Amino acid sequence: MSETVTGNELATPDPAQKPAATGERADLLEALAKHRHFLRFTTRDLTDEQAGRRTTVSQLCLGGLIKHVTAVERSWVRFILDGASVMPDFTAMTEADWDRRADQFRMLPGETLTGVLADYAEVARRTDELVVSLPDLDATQALPKAPWSEPGARWSARRVLMHIITETAQHAGHADIIRESLDGAKTMG
Repeated sequence: MSETVTGNELATPDPAQKPAATGERADLLEALAKHRHFLRFTTRDLTDEQAGRRTTVSQLCLGGLIKHVTAVERSWVRFILDGASVMPDFTAMTEADWDRRADQFRMLPGETLTGVLADYAEVARRTDELVVSLPDLDATQALPKAPWSEPGARWSARRVLMHIITETAQHAGHADIIRESLDGAKTMG
């Protein structure tokens, strides 16, 4: 049986439960919260089946996009704390590795939209806590090996957070197109 996700699962966490941030950190968290909201909002009033449905020629679905953004945010936050050792060496990934990675772009049997959104909310909570508590946004780590990374490049925690914001915003736009293709609903407008 497919559950419909209502507005309750989409609510922004209570600000009283969020750690206090000021200055640049507050700005980063505000930008990230805005794009997280737009991404989650694309799933309002959907069933699990609808959240898993592809509506374009791509492999993307709404539940899968949220899973992907969750995984990206989780891994980059781990990178801020522990460096490239916690990320895969993308230059050495096999076809089977890429196939497993592709599972984060789709709803798998047994997954629910409610569960996907709950996982995203927990990752967001941990990220927000880290942004507030990090001693230095200028601290850098060497990037993991990947075809899209410049060899020897380093990113600061600030740069990683900006990347998470960009990734979330980009996929919120993808999600808006998928949702409009699904049933005509729009995030804005």
